[in-house]
Amino acid sequence: MKTTVSLIKADIGSIPGHVVVPKPLLDIAEARMAEAKETGLINSYYVFHAGDDTELLMTHNRGEDNEDIHRLAWDTFMACAEKAKKMKLHGAGQDLLADAFSGNIKGMGPGYAEMEFEERGSEPIVLFAADKTEPAAFNYLFYKIYADPGNTAGLVIDPKLTCGFSFEVLDGLNNKSVTLSTPDELYSLLALIGATERYMIKKITRNDDGALAAASSTTKINYIAGKYVGKDDPVCMLRAQSGFPAVGEITSPFLHTYMVAGWMRGSHWAPFFPVGLKDSRCTLFDGPPRIVGLGVQICNGELSSDDEGNPIVVDLFSDPSFDLAREEALQMASFMRRHGTFQPARLGPGAMEYTTLPQCLAALEHRFKDED
Repeated sequence: MKTTVSLIKADIGSIPGHVVVPKPLLDIAEARMAEAKETGLINSYYVFHAGDDTELLMTHNRGEDNEDIHRLAWDTFMACAEKAKKMKLHGAGQDLLADAFSGNIKGMGPGYAEMEFEERGSEPIVLFAADKTEPAAFNYLFYKIYADPGNTAGLVIDPKLTCGFSFEVLDGLNNKSVTLSTPDELYSLLALIGATERYMIKKITRNDDGALAAASSTTKINYIAGKYVGKDDPVCMLRAQSGFPAVGEITSPFLHTYMVAGWMRGSHWAPFFPVGLKDSRCTLFDGPPRIVGLGVQICNGELSSDDEGNPIVVDLFSDPSFDLAREEALQMASFMRRHGTFQPARLGPGAMEYTTLPQCLAALEHRFKDED
């Protein structure tokens, strides 16, 4: 029987402002997940937060895009949103863009990444969850892990990896996708994914047998809503070891930081800030954009757990090995903030079309005059 791992997230309320999910909301999500496990809907779960996003990690045997699983996530977020409204939390129900569940969570606001696979003898999974940025924030990360031998030594010295990987790339503007194989089509891949405003990586497969290696959320919430309601705050999951990049190769790109779009009001370039769960809260200029990394083990359709039944989750970025990236991120954040509202600190005109800036400029339109 195949195992499915689902990671579904939504911003449904935080305190104060856009900083962190309060415990009462996480408690509701925990209770809903526990009930679903008790009834056999899911096999195991883990509830956590990335900044102001509530994250539901679930394992089950129902496949990807399963209506029952997506309904469970939707109903859980709705219950949390009701509590958030009673608490008068900022952004209560922010990511819930539909009035009622319609069979699949796609296009309804929450983001999700899912993988269905036959378990190997050992099945380690690495999860990344980000806050105050967009799905394309993972483009550089995926390139480093699956196409750069300078990062992933296995692409050169592991016979199971030298076949390379294929990238399914989504054109978020036109809702079309294309699959490119590396290393043969690496330059074409970079031509697309380097344009992070439009293109994002959806799935990655191994070339020799098509085995699923990674999956990422691609929800562009502002495209769905037709206006700015917050950043997409993406999630992704990656299989590790034994025919896939090692855990250490997956985390190695974060020896240094890199720039992503988002930050304050979704309108600025910012350094990605890898943090442990205890520091998963966006404070400085609503950032810098956070990313948490968790390691889990899948065993017979469940998250491996301790003797009391609690899932064993490794907080990867709590390690001091990532202190250099954090130091770099703060230095870069300071530099970018010196620019105030001027580019390059602010996003370009195309990206700003999906923020609140057009509302501010609308009042000036009638005052422009043609030049002679």
